[in-house]
Amino acid sequence: MDKKNALRAGALAAGTTLMMLLMSSPALALTRDDGDDPGTGLSVIETLGQFVLAPLALFAVIAGLVMVLDRSKDRTPKVKAKAKARA
Repeated sequence: MDKKNALRAGALAAGTTLMMLLMSSPALALTRDDGDDPGTGLSVIETLGQFVLAPLALFAVIAGLVMVLDRSKDRTPKVKAKAKARA
């Protein structure tokens, strides 16, 4: 029974992926729309800065603010008490 469910799930995933690929025709992206005014492309440095360095810097700033503004006093990890064995 488990094999049949795995086969169904695989068929469903493959069918969904195929339908999504067929419905998103990238060939239509080549035709320009009225009022379409694309700007100049980004260089490699600009792309890396915008999509890699800026998110990393934002993450670092947020993490730094959380660490600096954390007011909790207890810094030691809590140890779980061992459960008493039943006799």
